[in-house]
Amino acid sequence: MSQRALGEKYGVHRRTVRQALNSAVPPPRKKPVPRATVLDPAKGWIDAMLREDLTAPRKQKHTARRIHQRLAQDYGFDQASYSTVCDYLLVRRPQIEAEAREGHRHLDGMVPQVHLPGEEAEVDFADVWVRLAGEVVKCHLFTLRMSYSGKAVHRVYASQAQESFMEGHVEAFNVLGGVPARHIRYDNLKPAVNRICTGRSRVESERWLTFRAHYGFDAFYCIPGQEGAHEKGGVEHEGGRFRRTHLVPVPDVASLSELNEKIAAIDAAEDARILSGRLTTIGFNFTIETDQLAPLPFEEFECGITLTPKVDRSSRITVRQCHYSVPARFIGQNVRVLLRGNELLVFERRTVAARHPRLTRRGEFRDELDHYLEILLAKPGAMAGSTALATARQTGSFTEVHEAFWAAARTAHGDAAGTRALIEVLLLHRRMPAEAVQLGMAAAIRAGAATADVVAVEARKAAAQAPDPAEHLDDGDDPPPWAEPSGVVSLTARRAQLPEDKRPLPTVSHYDQLLTRQPKGTA
Repeated sequence: MSQRALGEKYGVHRRTVRQALNSAVPPPRKKPVPRATVLDPAKGWIDAMLREDLTAPRKQKHTARRIHQRLAQDYGFDQASYSTVCDYLLVRRPQIEAEAREGHRHLDGMVPQVHLPGEEAEVDFADVWVRLAGEVVKCHLFTLRMSYSGKAVHRVYASQAQESFMEGHVEAFNVLGGVPARHIRYDNLKPAVNRICTGRSRVESERWLTFRAHYGFDAFYCIPGQEGAHEKGGVEHEGGRFRRTHLVPVPDVASLSELNEKIAAIDAAEDARILSGRLTTIGFNFTIETDQLAPLPFEEFECGITLTPKVDRSSRITVRQCHYSVPARFIGQNVRVLLRGNELLVFERRTVAARHPRLTRRGEFRDELDHYLEILLAKPGAMAGSTALATARQTGSFTEVHEAFWAAARTAHGDAAGTRALIEVLLLHRRMPAEAVQLGMAAAIRAGAATADVVAVEARKAAAQAPDPAEHLDDGDDPPPWAEPSGVVSLTARRAQLPEDKRPLPTVSHYDQLLTRQPKGTA
């Protein structure tokens, strides 16, 4: 067939047929000559601005809008539109950054590392949300992960304060049974680093230096920003994995100590997990590095901070812009406070006088009803609207039995006297079990004698007899405990059963003659 016939058969030009007969490989396509654009005169100026940005501060670099304005203001060039400048920057900016890196003769990437048993660990915080006593609050998940075995210890704290940071280390060291022999990797957390210097040198906080000296380990600080995240990628991944696996849905707990007990059990169960690329479990690998850990010191480091705030007239102290109640007898005095990661302790000499969960939001307060009882004895009218009573109802310490006894006491004795009777009953909680006092109140309500004396007697009987706990189970269909028959003898009911006394009332007229005696020396 001729070239013309082949071209007609396959629907191509005979020149294409000639090229196919000469070579089986098609000839390379000719690159089109770039067409001139309206932006060509300004490309040199734009490139110069982009090269200036290579050494400019991160937040003071040229944007597309600023470049478009400078072309018109500084160079009198207003022929290109804003979208044309954006299209050019989208292509040209990465090219200039690549040209600058090419002179350094290095490429961005990761180099696999080997970790020896017991030598290295990584630490980081991750945000986590917890439903705490019915309220969803933001907390922080502390994670320490051994680099060799992947053994990790997790704890949840109310804040990322230095106390929480160090308490997490103490908990992890106690679980591991030792301290990493070489170093622990960190990003530049504020609890540890006061100032970042050149290179990897850091100015560390004084208490953090003391803590490291006590446990005898070194700190390795990563490069600031996202560039240094890969230097402790194991713990970065571990925090997110643990949160997605074990903290979804949002955990609902009464306190952070309860949540941390559950997390400790989860950490122990995860020893049976096998990491990707490994043939043995985390627990098996950890047994290899257990002997390589540095020993723990003889004494545990106290991570809490000691403060001495003054108690104001409302029987409160202010610590880190949060308010906590203390017993009223401390009003006007300075008390010793130990602020820890998840709790605050108030001491009277060596005795703990008050204990509160740590608060983190500015202006938040925590009042205990027991701290105000002595004040409320003199001011019973302040009881109903007090924040301490609202907190007690919210936490469940002021139960339905207390409410029923209060209502019965006010009905029998009036608002002021009835409230004082309730306060005297609340004072019994200091020296008697709460369950026994509640049984005493229920017995007093059934007997119709809403007084503190009756409650005290019945509470002692209940504490001595140790009744079956099944009697106190709440059932929606059963009557409340104060509606059951009572074993208390009611004096009022007994008097009503006695026969009427018709004898005349006694007289004291014989004693009036003593009033007529004249004093000596007055005659």
